Amino acid sequence: MAVNKEKYHQLIQTFGHKTRLVAVSKFRTTDEIMEFYRLGHRDFGENYVQEMIEKHLLLPKDIRWHFIGHLQSNKVKFIAPFVHLVESVDSVKLLMEINRQAKKIDRVIDCLLQVHIAVEEAKFGLHEEELDELIEGLTAAEKIHELNNIRIVGLMGMASFTADEQRLRAEFKQLAALYDKYSPLQTANIRFKTLSMGMSADYAIAIEEGSNMVRIGSLLFGDRPAKGGKKI
Repeated sequence: MAVNKEKYHQLIQTFGHKTRLVAVSKFRTTDEIMEFYRLGHRDFGENYVQEMIEKHLLLPKDIRWHFIGHLQSNKVKFIAPFVHLVESVDSVKLLMEINRQAKKIDRVIDCLLQVHIAVEEAKFGLHEEELDELIEGLTAAEKIHELNNIRIVGLMGMASFTADEQRLRAEFKQLAALYDKYSPLQTANIRFKTLSMGMSADYAIAIEEGSNMVRIGSLLFGDRPAKGGKKI
């Protein structure tokens, strides 16, 4: 399947330096990924640990791999040596495990906290009260000392699968408000700079509401049979 280089150039020109594009490459071949790599693109997002490991082994080592799927704690050790950004941290348990594995190899791993903003209950992510509790815990002196191998650099969220622009805008506004609430915090392990929201169908609205990182797959690589019903 031919990749859409024209659309890629359009997006890059539109985004400029204000918005980072993560090309969602799950289920895509290494040849397809290399098409964008040769254009200078380096940020790619994967949903599955084994698939990301295989691609990391086969592809250039300067690719910045973003893990954007649900990450199980027992699989963190496999991606800890090379992952650029874990965008889907949705529990204290997972955060602690990322820190533990990063400490073993003397790395600091950047993470985004995934917040549940959609109406669909199937989606992962922290609810607002859980986010408040987690941030409060991270700012405690003992946690700052314990978790010095992770760095929380922002928030990520997935909006509802809907054509209702008002609902999408409301959900993005909710996440942007939380981002603004916590951005002033500056500790050893909290340095907000990334608000990741928006995918192929809703990225324009997300950017209007403050997103500075979008995750786009089907617009670049073309459609594939949807797993779970939503194109990325």
